[in-house]
Amino acid sequence: MCAAPANEPTFRESVDLMFNRAAALMDLPPGLEEKIRVCNGTYTVRFGVRLRGQIHTFTGYRAVHSEHMEPVKGGIRYASAVDQDEVEALAALMTYKCALVEAPFGGSKGGLCINPRDYDEYELEQITRRFAYELIKRDLINPSQNVPAPDMGTSEREMAWMADQYARMNTTDINSRACVTGKPLNAGGIAGRVEATGRGVQYALREFFRHPEDVAVAGLSGKLEGKRVVVQGLGNVGYHAAKFLSEDDGALIVGIIERDGALYDPSGLNVERVRDWLVRHGGLRGYPEANSVADGGSVMESDCDILIPAALEGVINLTNAHNIQAKLIIEAANGPITAGADDILRNRGTVIIPDLYANAGGVTVSYFEWVKNLSHIRFGRMQRRQEESRHQLVVDELERLDHMLGDAWSLTPSFKEKYLRGADELELVRSGLDDTMRIAYQSMREVWHGRDDVTDLRTAAFIVAIDRVASSYRAKGL
Repeated sequence: MCAAPANEPTFRESVDLMFNRAAALMDLPPGLEEKIRVCNGTYTVRFGVRLRGQIHTFTGYRAVHSEHMEPVKGGIRYASAVDQDEVEALAALMTYKCALVEAPFGGSKGGLCINPRDYDEYELEQITRRFAYELIKRDLINPSQNVPAPDMGTSEREMAWMADQYARMNTTDINSRACVTGKPLNAGGIAGRVEATGRGVQYALREFFRHPEDVAVAGLSGKLEGKRVVVQGLGNVGYHAAKFLSEDDGALIVGIIERDGALYDPSGLNVERVRDWLVRHGGLRGYPEANSVADGGSVMESDCDILIPAALEGVINLTNAHNIQAKLIIEAANGPITAGADDILRNRGTVIIPDLYANAGGVTVSYFEWVKNLSHIRFGRMQRRQEESRHQLVVDELERLDHMLGDAWSLTPSFKEKYLRGADELELVRSGLDDTMRIAYQSMREVWHGRDDVTDLRTAAFIVAIDRVASSYRAKGL
């Protein structure tokens, strides 16, 4: 086993190290490699808002990593620890993520240094609108140039405020709703966006388990059903991933970790009940239906089949990487494994499904929402009833045969209802997301299994993404 680095790399350094590891296996001109690696620019804004009788000054960022395709895309997070290095690292991941899943965007990311729990809804709206104003007037929120989305600490509520602020400042822009994604349905959003990242994690695991040889590399066998899963972070992403895996695929959610501790039950936790308790009480402490563990880290290090880190970056690092027992880790969060920890886990044979693939469901469905806003029509509106009419012809013919053949042959009772119903927007979104996650995994897998010098999915994902970004720059004449 290789020795771990003496000093823990920062999040940004981790992203650069992972980029460098992949780029070293590619034949890129040095100048082009550097152009892809560096962040094009970061705008820092400091603005004041009058709250509670006095002016409060806030600091925000919007980083643009790559404009090989435009608009650039990336969430805006509200967190006390936001800084320039973090948003630039996240913007770089967005570049590679969009390239991997073939969403036609460059990479961007934003952040505001704020603890949203310190302010009421009205105050947050004033802060959000002023932050948006500062970005909009510099075209850092714009349907054709820079399109934000929700991230940690933000939701469809903040996106609705930003979209409205843009519309107020650009009253003749017919495409104003496309300036941000992740909006509520009644403000131009799309069905399935809230669940998208968690749903993408589910689809990513399903695709992994469709390949028995890949499952065997992780020391596992069979399907998702019955697999023991530990989820770190039961926010939007972790909750939906855990919910769908347990309800749809029969996985056992044996551990859930939050800020104030963890829950553990080898027979499986009820995700909905845990989520309800968390929302009502602000933490897991006191939950009556499972063993409560004060040290959440011990549950993350417990024996399980699949570990889903779904909260902050750097939670698996040099201090705990040696203790992680999960055979398969899927990164639902951005950067949850540091570069040093990644080396330790890879050398030990742990399979890691990397963040730039695993949590790409959010940007994929954001892409669908952006297209919907630009086309000004919901998915399925034109073709759904026509699809049902064509299916009705088939059903009528089958019923005629059914009548002729009598007891010798008959339609399954539920067939008619299921077959006649045309796909609505949610079903089309899920179909498009599933297709995207399957194709992206296959592109990584082709590199992973097709090259002797690539031994892990993260390196394979970076190679695929970097190659696509490089091709875009070459097409521009660089």
